[in-house]
Amino acid sequence: MMLYTHLASPIGRLLLAGDGQALAALGFPSGKGAVTPRTDWRREDGAFAEARRQLGEYFAGGRRVFDLALDLRGTEFQLRVWRELLTLPFGATTTYGAIAARIGRPTAFRAVGAANGANPIPIVVPCHRLVGADGSLIKFGGGLDAKRWLLAHEAG
Repeated sequence: MMLYTHLASPIGRLLLAGDGQALAALGFPSGKGAVTPRTDWRREDGAFAEARRQLGEYFAGGRRVFDLALDLRGTEFQLRVWRELLTLPFGATTTYGAIAARIGRPTAFRAVGAANGANPIPIVVPCHRLVGADGSLIKFGGGLDAKRWLLAHEAG
């Protein structure tokens, strides 16, 4: 059974979903990354206490690294990209090409972009830290305003 709850944040009301302990999805209130509960999901506001606590600390400026149980599901390539995203330091940015090179697939930058776009747990798996080769802000499921906010927040 998929459980969900909501979390108020500076970038809007986020949806957290999973089994109640491990986080399987984090959805934005609008944009490509918007997630709405399916009819077979059950709202459980007591669920995800640790995720709500850590995300609250992050948004308040007191947390730089998440230590959460994650239920990441995807292809082997997507999982490799997402695991690599988890190694990106707070406040740092990198490019699709750099991630492709780091996972041993230097020409797969477009596939890295697709995997990044399919990331089910943004912020925690910090896909917002990927920028264009020229440093420009490109594509983000929560919208570019949210991406700008997250990067500025992490820049201090």
